Amino acid sequence: MSVLLLVAIAAASLTAQTLDKISSAEFCGRCHRAIHEAWKTSSHARAMDSPLFQDALEAAASEFGAAARNTCLSCHSPLAQQLGDTTLQRKVSWEGVTCDYCHSIREVTLGAANPKARLEFNLIKSGPLQDAVSGAHGTVFSEVHTNATVCAPCHEYRNAQGFPVLTTYSEWQKSRYWKEGRQCQSCHMSAVAGEVVDPKFQRVATSKINLHQMPGSHSIDQLNSTIKASIQTSREGGQIKVKVTVSNTAAGHFVPTGSPLRQLVLEVRADAYNGRHLRDERVYRRVVADAQGKEIEREHIAFLKAAKVLSDTRLAPDEKRVEQFAFNIPQGVAAQVKAALIYYYSPMASTESQKRVTFLTMSRLVN
Repeated sequence: MSVLLLVAIAAASLTAQTLDKISSAEFCGRCHRAIHEAWKTSSHARAMDSPLFQDALEAAASEFGAAARNTCLSCHSPLAQQLGDTTLQRKVSWEGVTCDYCHSIREVTLGAANPKARLEFNLIKSGPLQDAVSGAHGTVFSEVHTNATVCAPCHEYRNAQGFPVLTTYSEWQKSRYWKEGRQCQSCHMSAVAGEVVDPKFQRVATSKINLHQMPGSHSIDQLNSTIKASIQTSREGGQIKVKVTVSNTAAGHFVPTGSPLRQLVLEVRADAYNGRHLRDERVYRRVVADAQGKEIEREHIAFLKAAKVLSDTRLAPDEKRVEQFAFNIPQGVAAQVKAALIYYYSPMASTESQKRVTFLTMSRLVN
């Protein structure tokens, strides 16, 4: 049997099985193997079954009812809502932001309180390639997939109080990145070497695909490429002076962005050789409160009940901040000065790795 005939039989078999129109990512991965393998490591793939989200979902439903649960699922399992599967019986509902959500988007409207995606579930899949051809389903070029608008429905959100909980999209719109035409995909879905379709099914001319790992704040490499810092130390009598410069050099949005409970922490320690251990810090974050002005310290409450900003010390795109510290250490006593940048994810995390990550450290010996 010829190779061409085998490929034709495989494609026909796949076409026959896609009559459900909404397929599992696992099924899509049979042909789009490289893309599927990358997506499996992404936050999109873990958006639904993340233990941190599951805890927040349970708390939201317990405290505020089914409507709150549905609000959470609208972005963390958008197909569950489309399918009416809010009890999460179907496999695809547990796949988070999955293939057949993104590739069923036809347009995104921005005029209402929250951006809204229009979806069409059929055997024609939308995407950013103008010349895509498939033997298993139809394809259509989608302009919205080539720009940041496709990200807006889940990365820009006002709650029932009208409070802007998520502002990543509008932060980008106000930055030079928007003016320069640099989209979210430029940093989070860059073109990399890879096959759109597994060659055993179809050979295509292109050897570039958009990176479906979509690295963000959970990627050490992404954090290190985005936030830069330098340290200077000096001694003035009985004090050690420390100056740390922190810059948001590569994010087209504030850092941190997303959930109001995320923080970027600059921690500075001075460990003196006489046994004294001193510490100070700067915290970059947005502090939000409910309608009564009470600070909110739990994730699901921030999304559902936040009503005002108490303070916002986050780093804007291209912003440089110079932080000064002073430690009382007697002259003649040497000290090891260490500075670290820590990305803090959520106070609801049950493990340290879920809660925070240290991604940059600097050290100086001061005599």
